[in-house]
Amino acid sequence: MDPRVREHAEIIVDHSVQVEPGDNVVVRAPHAAEDLVVAVMEKLGEVGANPSLTLSSSRAQRAFMKASDPEDFELPEHQMAAAEKADVAISIRASRNTHESGDVDPQKNMAYSKVMKPLQDEMMDKRWVGTQYPAPGNAQDAEMSMEAYENFVWDAINKDWDEQREFQANLVDILEDGSEVHIVSGDTTDLTMSIEEMEPVNDYAENNLPGGEVFTAPVPDSVEGEVLFDMPLMAQGREVQDVYLRFEGGEVVEHSAEKNEKVLTAVLNTDEGAKRIGELGIGMNRQIDRFTYNMLFDEKMGDTIHLALGRAYEMNVPEDRERNESAVHMDMIVDMSEDSFIEVDGEVVQRDGTFRFEDGFEE
Repeated sequence: MDPRVREHAEIIVDHSVQVEPGDNVVVRAPHAAEDLVVAVMEKLGEVGANPSLTLSSSRAQRAFMKASDPEDFELPEHQMAAAEKADVAISIRASRNTHESGDVDPQKNMAYSKVMKPLQDEMMDKRWVGTQYPAPGNAQDAEMSMEAYENFVWDAINKDWDEQREFQANLVDILEDGSEVHIVSGDTTDLTMSIEEMEPVNDYAENNLPGGEVFTAPVPDSVEGEVLFDMPLMAQGREVQDVYLRFEGGEVVEHSAEKNEKVLTAVLNTDEGAKRIGELGIGMNRQIDRFTYNMLFDEKMGDTIHLALGRAYEMNVPEDRERNESAVHMDMIVDMSEDSFIEVDGEVVQRDGTFRFEDGFEE
């Protein structure tokens, strides 16, 4: 086994979810990630945890979705019972075909997401982590050889996360004291939002592995302006390109996409919260230096920001403040490497991808 797989497993178990003896641990992974699953299960055995393993199949899930009537969707109570008993949830991604669900009706997908939201919420109350094992489908999306993709994945994951935490803490300090964020990129993005009293989070690979971002939530009705997401995304097995959104009073009042606009429309129509922004994230993992059609990596890429339509995370919103609720959370990315800046309360904190606390920042 590649020693980088065992290092990956150690980071999952010891750093990300900090498994303790006796913990009930739910592990969910596809067959393509078997090596990492083996390493994780071995590590869980060494710790003295109580794991349960589910090997998933995108082909099987597609078959279920194609055959199902949305009127018959119900929350699987047996899965909810297992989630309620769990202390830790480990989710591993690896795809032989990232487009396997590409011919499932987007509205059916959204209906299923609504039904499954309580289960998702229950799992997010646990110590949880989602990570990626390098697999052929993901390498193909990234237009990389298998060897090159493996190097890319493990360079982004197997790193000094304490050092990364300290680097990102500089931005956390700025956002903690901030009230208004202004984002400009070229002639296509000019957006303002309030982050008054919201809580910025330093993501150093606890819930997401790789980590490498600082994220917060806007006040739901504060988002104003327009944004063009100039990097594509994969949603429901489809590529969506050049998403344009215009906001008034925090809500999307105009939208378009150059490719697969109907997917975007279906997401926006999921519920009222899907028309609002639930997250502002700023990518800071410099080992992620290229776009790979994998949001787990792409949203952490240096010189980018991302916004998520839909659900805001509880960790970002104090109990006495309104939190955007939705069955969806769809991240979309803006390249901030050129002709771009981020202001916090009128002061530029990043210009063309370089932060004011980094060498090379120009006043």
